[in-house]
Amino acid sequence: MGRPLPGVALDVVDGELVLDPATVPTFFVGYLGEPPPTGPWHTGDRVRSDEDGFLHFEGRADDVIISAGYRIGPFEVESALVAHPAVAEAAVVAAPDDERGSVVRAVVVLRDGHQPGDALARELQDHVKHETAPYKYPRIVEFADALPRTASGKIRRAALRDG
Repeated sequence: MGRPLPGVALDVVDGELVLDPATVPTFFVGYLGEPPPTGPWHTGDRVRSDEDGFLHFEGRADDVIISAGYRIGPFEVESALVAHPAVAEAAVVAAPDDERGSVVRAVVVLRDGHQPGDALARELQDHVKHETAPYKYPRIVEFADALPRTASGKIRRAALRDG
């Protein structure tokens, strides 16, 4: 994401980006029929800040997966998956698990010339373990021809969680 613009007051509170709307000249006026926002604005974006003050997007707060007490942002797992040469697209959501609460479930669209199967699923799991922390790997890997999308092209995670 980069560094905050000069004069923009923001903070990372419990991993969420929070800003002061009064310091953002282009901040929206408000929602129709509701009073304008005042005080800190909780964006719902999960971020981390590094030692140089750069902010790194980790996912939406409502998309974060809690597995065995670990907080796992889907964006990092998806990035690791699409770094594999067989993967064209990937989406990651939580799947219920009796032991861990939730586990990481990946839905993967393959590039031409690659075939789904158990061996490739294990290869993708190992790839994610190598690219990220080992606990972030998808315990469930499913293959699809396409990911469900909204009219604006965003992945419909709710459809993946429900299906």
